[in-house]
Amino acid sequence: MGKFKEISLTGLKKYSVLDRPSKVHITDFADPEKALFESMPNILAAADLKVLVDRCVTAFQTGKPIFLALGGHVIKCGLAPFIIKMMEMGLIKGLSSNGSVVIHDFEIAMFGKTSEDVATALEDGSFGMASETCDGINQIISQAYDEELGYGEAVGKYLVENYAPNLTLSLLAMAYKMNIPFTVHVAVGTDIVHQHETADGAAIGECSLRDFRILCNQLKDLNEGGVFLNFGSAVIMPEVFLKAITVVRNLGFPLNNFYTAVFDMNMHYRPRTNIVHRPTLSGGKGFYFVGHHEIMLPLFFNLIKEKLTDA
Repeated sequence: MGKFKEISLTGLKKYSVLDRPSKVHITDFADPEKALFESMPNILAAADLKVLVDRCVTAFQTGKPIFLALGGHVIKCGLAPFIIKMMEMGLIKGLSSNGSVVIHDFEIAMFGKTSEDVATALEDGSFGMASETCDGINQIISQAYDEELGYGEAVGKYLVENYAPNLTLSLLAMAYKMNIPFTVHVAVGTDIVHQHETADGAAIGECSLRDFRILCNQLKDLNEGGVFLNFGSAVIMPEVFLKAITVVRNLGFPLNNFYTAVFDMNMHYRPRTNIVHRPTLSGGKGFYFVGHHEIMLPLFFNLIKEKLTDA
């Protein structure tokens, strides 16, 4: 026998499992015999995703807007066709992004390819030095400054009017054709176009500021049932969203009881705090889903499509 005393378990108070509240029941289990939405378990993230899909479907059916913000990786994952399809279906009423989305979308539209090898290009200083991309976008924005256009509208307009070879795969071009606002929120110095002598700081700033005001005007319609989705912007769009809803509320527009969701490959502070948590404190609900965009966005799209088909 050891020299250390053990506690006696005699006298433990027990209960019947039949009387115990349980968080998981077989009624919540997955059902592989059913269609996609109904096949998913009503547990944890799957349950949240189903709630979000229902909110999106309800928003669409009741005329409330669904807005989509995104980061550049969404374009690089080849997901523009899903977003364009949602635009064609009337699901998406507005898009917003950081500056990197414009670069990748422009290259896809004009040249059918994008995403350079950054690590290799950094070694010889060639990173971001593609003249057609950077000088092209900078010239568009310089002209947009004079024409009093927003950043996103200007690039979309250019791609449409110049018959970009891959027009139907461009978010900016298709948004322009469908009269859907696409606002671009630039942080000067973060995009490769800013490395070039053709970059006009006044034009970039003014065109992006116009887009911020356009976004503010749109977000006032989130009130009572709208949905704001963020795919993959971990810093810029969470900060922009927070400021935009502040402007809307400061101007006296009611902005409550709406729904937000972040889809990203990792859990980040700003999206969680600025999109999921703080804006919905006065009503509504926020969600955060972690997963690869090339898996999550097709899944999300097909869940919505299925629900609309069954409606």
